[in-house]
Amino acid sequence: MGRLSNKVAVITGGALGIGRATVRLFAEEGARVAIIDILDKEGKEAAGEIQKLGGKAGFWKIDVSKEDEVKKGIAEVKKTFGRIDVLVNNAGITGIRKPTHEIPEEEWDRVMSINAKSVYFCTKHAVPFMKKNGGGSIINVASVLGMVGSPGAPPYVASKAAVRLMSKTDALIYAKDNIRVNSVNPGYIWTPLIENHLKSRGDIEAGRKALDALHPLGHIGEPIDVAWAILYLASEESRFVTGSDLVIDGGYTAQ
Repeated sequence: MGRLSNKVAVITGGALGIGRATVRLFAEEGARVAIIDILDKEGKEAAGEIQKLGGKAGFWKIDVSKEDEVKKGIAEVKKTFGRIDVLVNNAGITGIRKPTHEIPEEEWDRVMSINAKSVYFCTKHAVPFMKKNGGGSIINVASVLGMVGSPGAPPYVASKAAVRLMSKTDALIYAKDNIRVNSVNPGYIWTPLIENHLKSRGDIEAGRKALDALHPLGHIGEPIDVAWAILYLASEESRFVTGSDLVIDGGYTAQ
C-alpha cells in the first residue's frame, strides 16, 4: 500500500518543476492525480507518463487566476475521480523584477492573481468536496521569500507572504471539518523557472554557483526535495499537523 492509496490529489502547476515532481511521487504512492496547468503539451506529457507506468492521472488545462475555469475544472476532477482528498496549490510565477516604484499596476496584479488569488479560488472550490469526504489536506507552496525580505521581486514576495498567512487562516477555519492546511516554503530550487531566469541574465553556470552559495548546505535544491515535503503533508503521517510552515531551504533562513 502506498502512502496515498485511494486518495485523489489535485496539483496546480503540475506540468513542470516542483509540480511535476510531486505528480510523479504522488502517483508512485498510489494517488490518482489531477494535473492542472496552462501548459498543454507539458501537462499532457506529465499525465501520459503516469499512465504509461500504470498509474491514474488526467490533465486539465486551466488558468488558475480565473475563477470560472477553476470552478468548472475542479468539478470535472470530482466527476472523473469521484472525490478530492488533497489539493496542492503550486502554480506560480516570479513576475517582474523591478523596485516597487517602477512596477506597473497590471504587473503587480498579474503576480498576485496567479500566486495568491489562485490559492483562494482552488481552496474555495475544493473544500466543499473535501467536507463531503470527511476531511482532506491542502498544501500551499509559498516560499522562503514570503518569510524574509528580498529586494529583487516585490510582488512575488508579497504574494508568497500572503499565501503563508492564508494557509494559517484556513487551517483555523477548516480544522472542525478535519481539513488540514499547511504551507511548504522552498528556498531556491532548480526548476525551469530558475533556469530561464538565469538564461535571461547570461551565464547559467555562474548564476547557479551564486545560488548554491546562498545555502549553508552548499547547493540549490531539486524539485524532489520539495515533493517529499508535500507528500508528508498530504499523507496520514501528518494527521496532527495544520497551520504550519514547512521550510525546505538548505539552511537559507537559518542565517
